[in-house]
Amino acid sequence: MKTLTIRMLTLLLLLTTLVPMAACGGRVAETPTPTGPRTLTIMSHDSFEASEEVIAVFEEANNAKIEFLKSGDTGSALNKAILSKETPLADVFFGVDNTFFSRAIKADIFEPYKPQGLEDIPDALELDSQYRLVPVDFGDVCLNYGKGYFEEKGLAPPQSLEDLTKPEFKGLTVVENPATSSPGLSFLIATVGHFGETGDTTYLDFWADLRDNDVLVTEGWEDAYWGQSTWAGEGDRPIVVSYATSPAAEVYFSEGAVSEPPTGNVLGEGACFRQIEFVGILKGTQNRDLAERFVDFMLSKTFQEDIPLQMWVFPANEKAALPQVFTDFAEIPLIPCYPDELSQVWTNLIHNALQAMQFKGRLEIRITHANSMVVVAITDNGPGIPADIQSRIFEPFFTTRARGEGSGLGLDICKKIVIKHEGVIEFNSEPGKTAFNVSLPITN
Repeated sequence: MKTLTIRMLTLLLLLTTLVPMAACGGRVAETPTPTGPRTLTIMSHDSFEASEEVIAVFEEANNAKIEFLKSGDTGSALNKAILSKETPLADVFFGVDNTFFSRAIKADIFEPYKPQGLEDIPDALELDSQYRLVPVDFGDVCLNYGKGYFEEKGLAPPQSLEDLTKPEFKGLTVVENPATSSPGLSFLIATVGHFGETGDTTYLDFWADLRDNDVLVTEGWEDAYWGQSTWAGEGDRPIVVSYATSPAAEVYFSEGAVSEPPTGNVLGEGACFRQIEFVGILKGTQNRDLAERFVDFMLSKTFQEDIPLQMWVFPANEKAALPQVFTDFAEIPLIPCYPDELSQVWTNLIHNALQAMQFKGRLEIRITHANSMVVVAITDNGPGIPADIQSRIFEPFFTTRARGEGSGLGLDICKKIVIKHEGVIEFNSEPGKTAFNVSLPITN
């Protein structure tokens, strides 16, 4: 009995020791452990860039890791996304533009999603009412030319598409393959729009003449610009299909070596094509919520203000600020307008400024970008507009001039014309400086 009691006590002691240990082990297993960041894969063309600091903002805020899958030029990347539709290679696709837009929509590879921040994007940039693809940026595809080459040869650079087929420009032009390159397809569309499909000279006639004039066709933008141009590579072609913002990029990347662009743009009538780039969520993503947040992020000011100096196109968000090098050197092509009516605006504003200065002083006319607007600023160093009448200067028949010297309709007419163009006219005035700013949409 005594031996049995000791054994029983020993067994009870062992049991009371093991039970807490088991319970403790259960509590450890039930304690949640932090999960690692989820990976979100972004498929894009090779030219997509974003600063590490900006991407880190999204990663830290969403406990995520972004991986970029660059897949060639736009056409090649889109083909890859379409071919892998059943087993998608990524969660999000960036880089479809309006030249490949219909192909992307027809392939049915994108999920509808209306993102936050879309209210700050101009309606003119939105092409899909179902929000399968939403606009992120835009730029103008046009011809760049190397100023140094033409100065050295004593040859005037081309001013129009027609010039490219002239004998003096034989063997000087390089374009991208429209089957694989977004800029190449944009340029082709520009020629179709300019020359048309019927008439004495169609776009097919133009391309036949261009071929006879020894045009070079490359597979993509990087080969054309960096490989074949006379200024950015070791090529012998001083005319390249690129972007109207490329001259600004040349100034920026020179790091102070040049203060003026070494390249210019051919901005003649019909010579450029407005390219819009979109982002969309790929069907089959396993990270739908994270993909939605990334699309939201791409439309935010944080990402949008990173675009100009990364990809050298304009941000779609109207509230995103532009860097100085853009406002100074990023050119735009001709904008749709009523030129005779706008001439009235410039004539009235300039005449008013000259009269205010009594036809002596400094008159400055400056054209800059403000996101999706072109801004014409006319500034004089006259006495300024008195503060007590500034609220009335756009009123019809209001004038400060002597009887018979003015009708008081000039600024009223200016305002009506600008509004007709869906623009805005504003002014700032103080003694010694008056500036009228006319903002006109470049996406109208």
